[in-house]
Amino acid sequence: MAEEGPDPPAKSFGAMSEHHWSRARRDSNQEALEYYRQRSKAPGVAEGGAERNFYCMECDGVIPHDAQLKACPHCGVALEEGVKRYFNWVEMGEPRKGDLRALMPAFAIGLAVLAVLAFLLLRWLL
Repeated sequence: MAEEGPDPPAKSFGAMSEHHWSRARRDSNQEALEYYRQRSKAPGVAEGGAERNFYCMECDGVIPHDAQLKACPHCGVALEEGVKRYFNWVEMGEPRKGDLRALMPAFAIGLAVLAVLAFLLLRWLL
């Protein structure tokens, strides 16, 4: 007689049973859940917002993405230029509009090396 293996895990689709991953892990990550509960009470969160809203570093309030805005509309703290705190990351010092200026030194060095190689090749051939 063939040996039978362990019972297959209970299916996890349809109506959520106690075996569904979201219920099986309900007691996990309580610190993270509490953090998100606190974040949902921040000023401006209940009103919702647009795609590129960011958050105040001081009061966690939602700030509309507006280049003219100089202070948090909730607590009044001055907003640092080029620093934006999004939901789970912070952008600091946004990049320039183009990379041409940053690439110019490498381009100049490469051009100089090619010129020297061309000069040496011409001297060797003649």
